[in-house]
Amino acid sequence: MTIIRARVLGFCMGVRRAAELAEAQAKKAAQEGCALYTLGHLIHNPQVLADLEKQGVITLNQNALDQIKENGKNSGVIIRAHGISPQTEEKLRGMECKITDATCPNVKKNQLKTQELSRAGYSLFLAGESSHAEIEGITGYANSAPFCKAVMNTEQAREAAAALLKANKDAKTALIGQTTISQDEYNAIGNEIKKYFPNLEIVNTICAATAERQQALRELLNDVEAVIIAGGKESANTRRLLVIAQESGKPCALAEKVDEIPREFFGYKTVGISAGASTPDTLIDDIEKTLKTPSPPAPSRSR
Repeated sequence: MTIIRARVLGFCMGVRRAAELAEAQAKKAAQEGCALYTLGHLIHNPQVLADLEKQGVITLNQNALDQIKENGKNSGVIIRAHGISPQTEEKLRGMECKITDATCPNVKKNQLKTQELSRAGYSLFLAGESSHAEIEGITGYANSAPFCKAVMNTEQAREAAAALLKANKDAKTALIGQTTISQDEYNAIGNEIKKYFPNLEIVNTICAATAERQQALRELLNDVEAVIIAGGKESANTRRLLVIAQESGKPCALAEKVDEIPREFFGYKTVGISAGASTPDTLIDDIEKTLKTPSPPAPSRSR
């Protein structure tokens, strides 16, 4: 079997930065005997999160601030790569805990742009999943906006734009996207809103790393019979890679671990590997090694 990797795959700059910051803080917290937390998952990859847990990093629900408050100055908090709302950050700073901001610089840029437009009186559309950590955080920066709505497809964009038009036909409008949304999705949402607000300001917020991985996958699909997308099922950018692979019509699968590789993939002559921006090199290496083994591993019982 021939294995071909996408020319761009795995950790992006923001994810690598967050993981390295977390590991450094974990060592420091262990030396000082301090508790160390993240609010929500630092990144969306189960292997990385499990490794950080072994190093003493405790993942908390964003609403579970009381546990941090109990430790106060004797605790540290790492802000996840997807960022948090300014309101939550303000609460953290009031607890006097040690804060390490691991927000991806590209996400931080979007947060500040949202805040700027909000204060300038713009009505905002946020292209992305309303329940995604990044969109939840960015929404907190839009608290001055007269209107703010997350839309994840053209249908939702149409409904939101029609509602705003009815309320204020002269609204100044802007569109900001989740950094991991595909360019095609973003363009479609923007074009739909423009039917109602032709002067919509579309802010270029898609991370270059996202676009690079998507384009590299499209190129890879031309050279392989099937493709494995390596990464976490909760990762938005990894799931979008899977959608691109599915649209090609070629056999594809998303694998968080090696025993999630479909058995039929061991019968192909050429298999491609792509990976989301939060996928560690170790998983990519393990998948390639497993595909090259004479016999496939037993399927996971958790599937």
